[in-house]
Amino acid sequence: MIVAVDGPTASGKGTIAKALAAHYGLPHLDTGLLYRAVGRQVVLDGGNPDDPDDAAKACAFPESLLEDPILRSEETGGLASRVSVHPRVRAALLERQRAFAAQPGGAVLDGRDIGTVIAPDAEVKLFVIASVEARAQRRYLEMRKRGEDTTLAAIEADLAARDERDRNRAQAPLKPAEDAILIDTSDLDREQAIAFAISETDRKIASA
Repeated sequence: MIVAVDGPTASGKGTIAKALAAHYGLPHLDTGLLYRAVGRQVVLDGGNPDDPDDAAKACAFPESLLEDPILRSEETGGLASRVSVHPRVRAALLERQRAFAAQPGGAVLDGRDIGTVIAPDAEVKLFVIASVEARAQRRYLEMRKRGEDTTLAAIEADLAARDERDRNRAQAPLKPAEDAILIDTSDLDREQAIAFAISETDRKIASA
């Protein structure tokens, strides 16, 4: 069984995907981490994330980079959004993601184009959303807990900018698959969001 979990930054898709993977005993891939690694590698190379050549070169990042905590930072998240608009970057990471999805027994993948591009034949497709205000508040609390200095207004502006880039990029724009189940986590806590996602996944499996 392949479960595709898509949605914008800080919507809760990663939390839901990890919980689904644990619940159903499936391997999980945070595909956004791959793009974060490319964005980080561009910086390490002294390149420009908006330059398609620099971004394409950075796709050869070492596997060890995926373990670097800095990939979870807001700055690296912004870099990921910038490098993801380049067709060559998406092409370079495409087969890697598809191979993960196609492994025996299935998998859970979360990202922005899993249900539309990476695994369009996934048995379950979830599209997780939340208001910009709710997402900014969550990210603000996460960053404060890590000791990062920021403001709620700055985070809201950054999320809005990322959404705009992700929705309007020419290749694999952020949008729900036609058969995706929409989950709005704006007013749900972690446990409620996970429980709802599991119930919707069970319902989808039962009706297949």
